Amino acid sequence: MTTKFDLIVVGGGILGTFHAYHALKRNLKVALVEKNAQPQGATVRNFGQVVPSGMDLKWQNFGRESLAIYNELQSQTDLTIRKNGSVYLASNEEELKLINELYDINRKNGYESVLLSKNDCMKKFDGLRSDYCKGGLFFPEELSIDSGEMIVKLHKLLQEKLDLKIYNNTTVIETYEDNNQCVAQTSDGQQLQAAKIIICGGHEFKTLYPNVFNESDLVVTKLQMLQTKAQGIYSLQGNILTGLSIRRYESFQECPSFQEIKALETPDSFEKRYGVHILFKQALDGSIILGDSHEYASAKDSDALGYDLNMEIDEFMISEAKKIIDLPTYEIQRRWFGIYSQCKTKDIFEHNPSPNIHIITGIGGKGMTASGGFSKFNIDKIYA
Repeated sequence: MTTKFDLIVVGGGILGTFHAYHALKRNLKVALVEKNAQPQGATVRNFGQVVPSGMDLKWQNFGRESLAIYNELQSQTDLTIRKNGSVYLASNEEELKLINELYDINRKNGYESVLLSKNDCMKKFDGLRSDYCKGGLFFPEELSIDSGEMIVKLHKLLQEKLDLKIYNNTTVIETYEDNNQCVAQTSDGQQLQAAKIIICGGHEFKTLYPNVFNESDLVVTKLQMLQTKAQGIYSLQGNILTGLSIRRYESFQECPSFQEIKALETPDSFEKRYGVHILFKQALDGSIILGDSHEYASAKDSDALGYDLNMEIDEFMISEAKKIIDLPTYEIQRRWFGIYSQCKTKDIFEHNPSPNIHIITGIGGKGMTASGGFSKFNIDKIYA
């Protein structure tokens, strides 16, 4: 059986879905092909934080455009999107200096942020420890999302409103181009045809073009996260990012004092070895999501990361979290890891096996925040 489209997008995660969305907005006939019943990769195994504030200027601009796109989609149906902001909590004078410098950069870039005193933070965030917090930087426009639920609802919205055709439980085993016609061959014998194919396969490199990925500079990152039991009537609004985030995120690397402060850090500490920084986000059921860590392997050696959870990392994250916020309970109901890919030398991986077949992956930890804006830019470029 052969079915024809203007565009086939392989991969139903957030990057592939937003490429499909922006193509649909051009009135193109689009198919989205997802190998599972619903996405299982980085899109559903993350914090669900939309935080342009943590990115360098290029990607912050994509992220800010994503905020507008998410808000527009949320106005059409409930995608679990909450505009309750993000805050970076400084734990010492060095981090306080960095958030003040980022505040000045934000003013020049026209991105709204608000400096919070220690007292402001203590009033705003219930349970915040006074011996940890020295002040904060708040971004009121940023969003929280329950990502696993959101992507399913977004797919449904695009099917109903924009006539997106979705093939779930469908594995593409080969793509090729013949006489300006692109073909996606599936494992169940279908041939989907289109003028163009975009492949957004996340960290899944083994089925399509494995040699391309093995020879690339892509690395695969494994992150551990935890979820507490529901916290009762306790409420923690927004995305809570802490001192280790300030020392890690790209936006702070553009601050004048960053390199000087970085030089004073202990390179062999536990948090450096496992790339730990402490984040909090309250889910819709009242539980708190905690994390996360970062372990790396090259694309061709991605299996070396394994499938186990390192309990030493989990225990460290819980111990550090308790120093920051006194939650009603730190009893854990769920633990998991996520996997995403990113490039060593570029900010995203782009490769064309043929003129009308485009591989787009390696967006790293920027996917949930920046995919909306980046995909619009990329669709405009592809269809220029």
